[in-house]
Order: sequence, then structure tokens, then C-alpha cells
Amino acid sequence: MYRLVFAGDDGQLYDHQSLGAAGRTGGLFVEFTGDDMVKMPAGASLVMIPGGSPVGLTRAGRFSLLEQNPWAKGRAWAVAALLPQGYTRTMLPAYQRKKKGEPLPLMGYTAVACRDGELYAAARLTDDPGRWDPAHYNTEDLPDLVKNKVDRHPENSILRRLAHCSLAYRCFTAQNIFYGRWEGGIPVSPSCNAECLGCISLQSSECCPSPQERIKSVPTPGEVAEVAVPHLETAEGAVVSFGQGCEGEPALASDTIVESIGMIRSATGRGTINMNSNGGFTRGVTDIYRAGLNAVRISLISAREKTYQAYFRPRGFGLADVRRSISAGVSLGVWVSLNLLVFPGLTDREEEVEALLDLVQDTGLNMVQLRNLNIDTDLLFRHIPESSGKILGVPALVEALKEVPGLAVGNFSRPVR
Repeated sequence: MYRLVFAGDDGQLYDHQSLGAAGRTGGLFVEFTGDDMVKMPAGASLVMIPGGSPVGLTRAGRFSLLEQNPWAKGRAWAVAALLPQGYTRTMLPAYQRKKKGEPLPLMGYTAVACRDGELYAAARLTDDPGRWDPAHYNTEDLPDLVKNKVDRHPENSILRRLAHCSLAYRCFTAQNIFYGRWEGGIPVSPSCNAECLGCISLQSSECCPSPQERIKSVPTPGEVAEVAVPHLETAEGAVVSFGQGCEGEPALASDTIVESIGMIRSATGRGTINMNSNGGFTRGVTDIYRAGLNAVRISLISAREKTYQAYFRPRGFGLADVRRSISAGVSLGVWVSLNLLVFPGLTDREEEVEALLDLVQDTGLNMVQLRNLNIDTDLLFRHIPESSGKILGVPALVEALKEVPGLAVGNFSRPVR
């Protein structure tokens, strides 16, 4: 049996001797199965859920709230795992908060449990995390690498921004520009045409605070090319990506990106130019495709209009525009991926899976990238429409996608030719 894990006021982690572990999917508390769990991955971390009391499972099969620590004075606090990249969450932590208060910080809270003295997380390995292993980042030489590159290009506003993102936010795609390898981010757009509930760079006052600040100005095409060209020419597995967590919608800066791609490709034909987009501004997206974009990753939480609208809160576009952007990319030979925001109890419901598979097959897109949605569970379910459809489970969702002929399924963007 998987046992309940909780934290005490003393900062210690405990496993309960008689209560089993429970998870949550949507609004339901559930018992774990073998398909749901893996041994705690290297690079995972544990966090306490503010104000959360853990829910366990009695031997009689009843869910029980644990408020007091049975072995030490003080409260029992719910805990969750934050997964490393390459793992897709299958279950949310089971807890209750008496005082709702402020929404939880924007993190990918994952259920944890203990069995035979070892910690387990509710997750599945869905891609090779090699290049995104935290051991490759935040190394001792990073500050010097950042300083040296910025000193060589002191007027470049992108490099100054990436330096801050690398050292303050510890952003991996920003750091890769200074390490000279793999996928490097190039933020370009301070504006957005959506107000996503889980936006990590700009939140309305009634929601949770954003973990980072959005850029405030559009760089020049020359600044973009100055960063992109040497990276594409020399980096292993070279990718440069527009559309980072510290910016809005890159297609709203389509004129800058189009001119930038022209400058880049006049200097080098190497590497992959990628864009992460919501796909809502189809004209701008298509202009960028035609300029020579190699790959695009379009974010999606649902292929059903009401659910999509409730999360993205778009201004001036809808799901039909997103589908047109996907289809345009496929027809122009761009490698098109979905950035699928996966949330147990939402994305894995029967009607959601059916709508997603219809979109994938109708458009002929190339890949689905599974992305754990970082958000407070209660906040999300207060805003999205209620559903009565059967919950199939995240493992079943993954298997259904893998059965689509020719569709790649994973977690990461990749170099394309």
C-alpha cells in the first residue's frame, strides 16, 4: 500500500503508519494504482502546500482529513512534488484548505506517497529529459559566461534581458544562449492577445502573482540576429525560440520576427528557428511561417471552445483561429506541435480526449508536447465549465495519442530540418 506523506511544523517529512495515500483528479479524491506512480525522479523537489491539510485513505477505504501530526506537536501539512522536465503528472495531491485565501503559487503540484521506505510521485516518464536535466544548468561558471557575452555586446537589450532571466529566474532556455548549446530563447513581444489564468509573466490583480516579469519593449531585428546567428552556427542541436515565459504573444511582433528571420537566414542556414505561440493571430503567424520559420508550438488546454475560452480568455480570437494557424503551418511545411497543458481531471476526460484527437487528425499536425499546467487546482476549476464526462486518466490520454499514426508524443521541442 502507498502510505500518506505529510510535513510537520518541525520541518520534517513523515509517512503515516495507518493511512494510505490518496490523490486527486478534478474534484475527486481517489486511490492510487500502479499506473499512476513512479519512484521519485532525480531532480524532483518537495514543497508544502500553504494552508493545506492532507487527505489520506483509511483501511476501510474512506477518505480522512489529517489536521494534527500524530507524532509531534503541531499541524500536519500537505506536501507535493514538483517534477523535473520529461515527466507528465498523473494525479494531483489530495488536501483541503479551510481558508481559501490567496491562490497557491503557480507550480505543478503532484501527488506523492511512500512505499517500502521510498518516495513515489504520481507521474510517467514521457520523454528523454537528458538535455533538460537540472544538473546541466546553474553551474559555477554561468555568471562568468553571462558577463563575458554581455560585455561583448553591451548594447544588445536581448542579452541584458537573458542575463537577468538566467541568473534571477534560472531560466534554462535563457541560460542555453550563454552556454552556447541546444534550445535558446529570444523574447520579442511585450504584448499579448490573451489573459491566461496561468500566465507566468503577467497576472490580473485578483489572481496569483506571476513568478517573473514580462519584457517591456520590442527589440530590433538586428539585436535578434546578433543573438540568433552565432547560436545557430555553433551550438549543438541548435534551436532559437521566440515566445518565452517572460513575454506575451510573439506573433503580435510579427514584423520584427519576419525581418529577423530574413537577416538570420541571409547569414546562416543552420539550426532550427522555432516559435511558441497561442496561434490566435493567424495573419501574423502565417507571415512568420512564410518568412522561413521551421517549427511552431501552439499552446492548447482544450479542443472544446468553452473550456478553451475559460482558460485562455482571448481577446479578439477563438479556437477556430487557432485551428487555422495549425492548418496553415502544416500546409506550408512547418513542423507543428501542440503545447498541450495537461491537468488531471480535465485534459483526460473522455470528451476532451475525443475533441483533441479530432483536432490532431483533422489538421495533420506533427507532435503533441505534454506540459504540466502550473496552477492552483481550486482556482482552475472555479473558472472552467463543469463536465460530467468520464475521467480516463492521464496514462490513457498518453496512450491514445501514441496510437495516432505518424504523431510524435513527448515533452520537448526538437531540432527539425
